[in-house]
Amino acid sequence: MFLGTYTPKLDDKGRLTLPAKFRDELRGGCMITKGQDHCLYVFTRDAFTEMARKIAAAPLTNESARVFQRNLFSGTDEQNPDGQGRIAITSELRRYAGLTKDCVVIGAFTRAEIWDAQAWQEYQDQHEDEFAKAQEEVLPGLF
Repeated sequence: MFLGTYTPKLDDKGRLTLPAKFRDELRGGCMITKGQDHCLYVFTRDAFTEMARKIAAAPLTNESARVFQRNLFSGTDEQNPDGQGRIAITSELRRYAGLTKDCVVIGAFTRAEIWDAQAWQEYQDQHEDEFAKAQEEVLPGLF
C-alpha cells in the first residue's frame, strides 16, 4: 500500500530515490509508466501484470482500447531499485511528466505517482476545492 507525500530530487543521471516507506514493496522490481494528468505511475510488477492482463483483454476492434494499450505499454519501463532505492527514469518518461530536479512522489494506495513539483502544486491548487465534492460523489454517506 502506497501512502504519503515525499519530495525527492532527480539527479543529473535521471535517477530518483524512492521513499524509504515504498522500498520494501518495490524491492522485487517496479513498472514505471505514463499516468493520467502527466504524472508517472509506479506499480509493483504483480499489480502491473494484473492490470495489464485486463487491458490486453480489450477487443482489438475497439480503437480507444488500441490507443490506450499502445500508449501504456510502449511507455512502460521495468526498473529494479538499486541498493540506495534509486530508479532510473527514461528520458521519454521524464519528458512526458515534465520532470525537473524537484519532484514529488505521492502514494495513491495501489501505486505511487511521480510528479514534477511545480506541476503537483498546480494540480493541488486547481483541484483542492473539488476534494470535498468528490468525497460526496465517490463515497456517498461514508462520512
